[in-house]
Amino acid sequence: MGLTVRFYAELVELSRDRELTLPDGPLRSVKDVVESLGVPHPEVGLLLLDEVPVGFDHRVGGPADDGRDRRLAVFPPWRTLPLPAAATLVPAPNDPTRFVLDVHLGALARRLRWLGMDCWYAQNADDAELAAVAVDQARILLTRDRGLLRRRIVAHGYLPRADDPDEQTLEVADRYGLARHLDPGSRCVPCNARLEAVGPDEVAEVVPPRSLRAFDVFARCRGCGQVFWPGSHHDALQDLLTRVRAGGRDQGP
Repeated sequence: MGLTVRFYAELVELSRDRELTLPDGPLRSVKDVVESLGVPHPEVGLLLLDEVPVGFDHRVGGPADDGRDRRLAVFPPWRTLPLPAAATLVPAPNDPTRFVLDVHLGALARRLRWLGMDCWYAQNADDAELAAVAVDQARILLTRDRGLLRRRIVAHGYLPRADDPDEQTLEVADRYGLARHLDPGSRCVPCNARLEAVGPDEVAEVVPPRSLRAFDVFARCRGCGQVFWPGSHHDALQDLLTRVRAGGRDQGP
């Protein structure tokens, strides 16, 4: 007798096994079972115990009343699959463009900001502060720290699978449907504040003469005051933007 847990789609990457059978034991929550197998609860969109939707707090441990093994199916969230209210574990985030990123995802934060996403990022933030920001400011927590993502107060979060920041960006864009929310070049990459368009005459004192002659489009940060203009990184970012708009991680070179 026991509990057979089957993971679907990208959750197999986290659990590393598509299906596992656990022996009978003391009663514990489904959340504890799933997370003990490597899948943080914000990564889960639907739980079916013996084909019946259950919540994270549902307790399991013994065989079914008819003596058969119990089966738990664990699915990721689907943006395109409407689920009945009874089966919904966590409501969709109110704003899928607001994120908080842990200290190891600075390159991802910069890319998301350039795409127009509102990203809270601080190099000295600890796990408690990151989780609190996610809750208090209604932000989606992005981290590769499974322990951080398992914190009970965290409702919305994602663990990027790729090591490459461009691929991480595409993962997040795909997960939260960011292609329809893009506003490239609207935020300050270093500080996250909004940018405002300014003319060459307004920034002549801080922009090198060569750049003043080469460009007629400039932007100034409303927060830190830094001035920006198209640079050598522009083409690479445009390539990333094209891939995000295409809506697939297998696009591009």
